[in-house]
Amino acid sequence: MKTIRLRTHCLVSALLLLMLTSISAQAQDTDDFLSQLHSFRVSNYVSLDAYYRFIGSGTNDTLNEIVAGINTANDSMNLLAKNTRGILSGEQIEGLNSEFDKFKALMRDNINDVRNTGYPDLRLVSDMANQALIMNDRATELYQVAQENSQTETDPRVEAARLSAVKIAQMMAKYSVRTNSSVAQTFQGSSTEKPLDEQAMEFDQLLAKVVGGKSDGELKVLLDDVEAKWQFIRGSYVNYNENNVGFVIDRYSKRILESLTMAIGLLQQNA
Repeated sequence: MKTIRLRTHCLVSALLLLMLTSISAQAQDTDDFLSQLHSFRVSNYVSLDAYYRFIGSGTNDTLNEIVAGINTANDSMNLLAKNTRGILSGEQIEGLNSEFDKFKALMRDNINDVRNTGYPDLRLVSDMANQALIMNDRATELYQVAQENSQTETDPRVEAARLSAVKIAQMMAKYSVRTNSSVAQTFQGSSTEKPLDEQAMEFDQLLAKVVGGKSDGELKVLLDDVEAKWQFIRGSYVNYNENNVGFVIDRYSKRILESLTMAIGLLQQNA
């Protein structure tokens, strides 16, 4: 009788361990999936920011930044397509990929215009800016659907940090078109995008959520760095019509993005 009870107990324990392992693996798969969607959103805005600077400079270094951003987004898209694991349907991923293909085609055409004629086609640039916003909105919708389908709740600080990273990348691109482009007076980015001052206030709120929790060690250093750099450039985003040094804003925004990316990794480890 004791032997039977012992065997039953061992079987239940083994099944419980298997179930917990399966749940843990599923949660990890979901988080990896969400991480790729996050990377996709950020990388496309980084490439858009580089394009606006390419209009003014035409340098190979800036062109390489565009290519690097597109390649990173492309890698994320490929991983999303391979690892849906029931989180999203093939049709949903294909829909996002279709929007990405449109963005890449517009980016290619806009780069060719600048290289061949020395100046951009305003209609094509506007189309690309609007497509970037459509694509990002679609990726954000799928991010939320993936969370619901997997019944996964991302740590609130990780979520706020991801949203902060997307927001600073989006702001960086919008600011670049104002300060680096020869067409800044006639083209201001996507026609439906929020003004920079409103986006800056949204970033304030998101960053407050990120830094509001307990932080020590490397995480504290990173978040302190983000706060300091944000305070240095915040006024330029809020008062974006004033003359400011564009390359300084771009450089500090990139450093904020880099620090947020590292902070997300640490927050995930501690979640």
